[in-house]
Amino acid sequence: MIDAYQRACQQRVDQHLSALLQTAEPALARLFEAMRYSVMNGGKRVRPLLVYAACEALAGERDQADGAACAVELIHAYSLVHDDLPAMDDDDLRRGQPTTHKAFDEACAILAGDGLQALAFEALTHAGRNPADPAVCLRMVATLARAAGPVGMVGGQAIDLGSVGHKLDQQALERMHRHKTGALIEASVQLGALASGQADRQALASLQQYAAAIGLAFQVQDDILDVESDTATLGKTQGADIARDKPTYPALLGLDEAKAYALELRDLALQALRDFGPTAEPLRALARFIVERRH
Repeated sequence: MIDAYQRACQQRVDQHLSALLQTAEPALARLFEAMRYSVMNGGKRVRPLLVYAACEALAGERDQADGAACAVELIHAYSLVHDDLPAMDDDDLRRGQPTTHKAFDEACAILAGDGLQALAFEALTHAGRNPADPAVCLRMVATLARAAGPVGMVGGQAIDLGSVGHKLDQQALERMHRHKTGALIEASVQLGALASGQADRQALASLQQYAAAIGLAFQVQDDILDVESDTATLGKTQGADIARDKPTYPALLGLDEAKAYALELRDLALQALRDFGPTAEPLRALARFIVERRH
């Protein structure tokens, strides 16, 4: 089920992303080329999938969530462009291809990331891709801004950079990843729910529990794959976290315990959806996919 669902949602969001990443101005051609390169070069589109699945879980239609699906992927892409820079993680490979600063140059990569971040909020306010209610749209903008900013993803990256070479306990490691990785995943689910127009307090609370669990599970599985997989499969440099002496779940818990923890988080996510009916099946499938993926 998840394969067909993923393909349908990927095709849908890619069509909208491609339309957003166009310019008629020759002077901006290289900038937009770098932006397109950073977004349209593959990727699992997990965050847009979560947007669509959360919207549908509350009986919404996909066209209500197109803006949010684009927005979270644009924020994710911008974060990868900036994280890969020499001043950050200094990575040369992303999704099996040279990172943006290698394919272009550092200045262009910085500007491409800046452009993608701004374009995300443009997508989230586009009249044809979002709910008609301006109050709902405003709430969605605030949700994404908080998740992407200093108390969310950016803050998590700052904590991550400051943690290199240090030993973190599990509580500190989870705090870092709930910011760096979890915040945008949680926002993806929240945005999809809000886009449905059917998000009451109880539903949002249950979906928040689900999203918090899978956001952490996603990072635990990433850490596991950094140990077990290979560069060709991952599409990025295998073992990079170990080489940089970054704190990871396998290093802290051991590989077997990290795997058990990922499954525990998956089960917590599924339990959070116990009051949802068949419309939440894509969310359930995504929880399983996140801990079973091999790249």
